[in-house]
Amino acid sequence: MLVKTFGSAIVGIDALTITVEVSIDQGVAFFMVGLPDSAVKESHQRIEAALRHNGFHIPGKKIVINLAPADIRKEGSAYDLTIAIGILAASQQIKHEKVGEYIIMGELSLDGGLQPVKGALPIAIEAKRKGFKGILLPFVNAREAAIVNDIEVYGIRSVKEVIDFFNGEGQIKPVVVDSRETFSTKLNTYDVDFSDVRGQQNIKRALEIAAAGGHNVIMIGPPGSGKTMLARRLPTILPPLNLKEALETTKIHSVAGKMPRGTSLITQRPFRAPHHTISDAGLVGGGSFPQPGEVSLAHHGVLFLDELPEFKRSVLEVMRQPIEQRSITISRARFSIEYPASIMLVTAMNPCPCGYYNHPEQECTCGPGIVQKYLSRISGPLLDRIDIQIEVVPVKVNDLVEAAPGEKSELIRERVIAARKIQDKRFEEYSSVHCNAQMGASLLKNICIIDNDCKKLLTHAITKLNLSARAYDRILKVSRTIADLDGDTDIRAAHLSEAIHYRSLDRENWGT
Repeated sequence: MLVKTFGSAIVGIDALTITVEVSIDQGVAFFMVGLPDSAVKESHQRIEAALRHNGFHIPGKKIVINLAPADIRKEGSAYDLTIAIGILAASQQIKHEKVGEYIIMGELSLDGGLQPVKGALPIAIEAKRKGFKGILLPFVNAREAAIVNDIEVYGIRSVKEVIDFFNGEGQIKPVVVDSRETFSTKLNTYDVDFSDVRGQQNIKRALEIAAAGGHNVIMIGPPGSGKTMLARRLPTILPPLNLKEALETTKIHSVAGKMPRGTSLITQRPFRAPHHTISDAGLVGGGSFPQPGEVSLAHHGVLFLDELPEFKRSVLEVMRQPIEQRSITISRARFSIEYPASIMLVTAMNPCPCGYYNHPEQECTCGPGIVQKYLSRISGPLLDRIDIQIEVVPVKVNDLVEAAPGEKSELIRERVIAARKIQDKRFEEYSSVHCNAQMGASLLKNICIIDNDCKKLLTHAITKLNLSARAYDRILKVSRTIADLDGDTDIRAAHLSEAIHYRSLDRENWGT
């Protein structure tokens, strides 16, 4: 007898429907074809033990299992339940009339229990698109999949529940999640706040500008100056995720298996802070079986690289494409996968190996030329993609004790949202540009128009402060964002002056 059941394979951050054809005929053999990997081939043993523990069995006949389409590699153990139900239906141990109406996914334990799977959200989206009645998957993944409306989602704890379901004996109720209520009730609930930071008003102002224009930031300062503390609070002042962005972010985390247990939707902007020992594939994605990297996991959020010069040079260089194109393409001989990577890059570093160059109180112990050598670990092309460069000076103890609590993130976020609305209107004709930081050279020329006095100021600043040529466009972008925060239609001299202040590392005499 031939029976077809259906599962899903993850390709990039999307799902592809997989047809599992099970044929049982005369003879004694077991064949699995359709490009399965080792984990899929091992399902035979898991299925046999799980069925035996629940009073069923794999028939001693010739069993051929085909996973179609055969040119897509099937990876992982999530096909256990799909194959097991196909075998039971083909051997007439359960009713087979309804098995083709559902996507069935789940890894089997030896006692018949179900382990969670990756990619529940894209699987549910694909099942709805293909017109399936519903999906059956492990109970842990049910709320994540149920965020998709107009499709039945059943959370299953064991293979016995699935068998009872298809035999019409079970009383499993579909999991229901109100996506809009879930989305709206968890917005802007952060454990940290900018009011926790005492002092550092100039750095807070720079981060507010960065958030308003989507600018990348590098903070340079000695240990203990608050760089990491400030960076961790940056997501709290970014505009809230909209529902589309939340779904995109959730899909990436779902595919990577990074969804917090019991969470149906990621509603906060991600903050990812990988250690400097991370590999190229760990940062941008890839590997033998490609997975999203930290850059994609930070999609629509913040990627924070602390101790920037300590990252391997090769790791930093692979960042250049995703920063510029806001996506990552992983190419292999037989396929190519694209992961989204629209991030704000925030980095922090010490000014020198000892950490105390330019410190107001501590003396730097580094020898001549050491500071420049340390900074040279970061390539010019990478620095070229960072709009705001700021020096962070430690707050004195007396000022720290006496300082009043800072401005709350909520108030700063309101100003950022107002500036982003101005940019949304400005770039409504450009589908690929959403904020000032994404402007190209031609767009910059048309939008960042300055008068003769501003041109003289900018020319004088570049000459006087020995700023490099690459600073010119960056200053214009940042000054446009400062003007948006002030609600001005034109870039004024005050906006340019403040933007020039945020190009510390471009000064050719810095560190000499």
